[in-house]
Amino acid sequence: MGKHNDNDIEAAKQYPSQMEDPQLRWGFIRKVYSIMTLQLLLTVVIASIVVATPRINQFFHTQAGLIAYIIILVFAIIIAILMGMFLHRHPLNMIMLGLFTFAFSLIVGVACVFSKGKIILEASILTLVVSVSLTLFTFWAAKRGCDFNFLWPFLFCSLILILLFSIIQIFFPMGSLVRMLISFFVALVYCGFIIYDTDNLIKRCSYDEYVLAAAMLYIDMIQLFLAILQILGFIDD
Repeated sequence: MGKHNDNDIEAAKQYPSQMEDPQLRWGFIRKVYSIMTLQLLLTVVIASIVVATPRINQFFHTQAGLIAYIIILVFAIIIAILMGMFLHRHPLNMIMLGLFTFAFSLIVGVACVFSKGKIILEASILTLVVSVSLTLFTFWAAKRGCDFNFLWPFLFCSLILILLFSIIQIFFPMGSLVRMLISFFVALVYCGFIIYDTDNLIKRCSYDEYVLAAAMLYIDMIQLFLAILQILGFIDD
């Protein structure tokens, strides 16, 4: 505990804009990253099982597998809504977060089923390097008083554009070059979200929003991974 207190006091000097008890804020940050780390580990385990198990792998190449994938997507959306409803009710919020992580892990696993092992490894390494770099940059910028709250309008508009392009893609399939450019755009957007959500974690999230903070950062990193996976897949083809 003495070591943590010394670190927190030092952090208070480095982040003078924090008007609260630094021990509470840094304890909250550690809690969020601990939860997110468990989410990512669960995702790696479940996605690996989906890819490495022949029956599961082959199942998602069939029409029944496509239907199952759609059901998983709907389930993830429903759980996300329920998670928002029970955000401040422990342990329901953690249960919803666990179910959401499980559903998202299956989605990642299905995406990996249609990719080569080399591409999955490359996408994982790139995602890790980019996520850690952006996180460190945001903490460094926060020390110097930078605020990234201004990014929200741009990120929100970008999400609307991504949604519209996704709907158009369903009815009017686009060429591989256009889809690769869209994947680049998606990757850039979620790089912005990692910065924005990390900045919120440092400055604005309340202490009872640890589930929301962990879920947002988890989604940012998974979506970045999926976008990079698609980009590498287009390049490999």
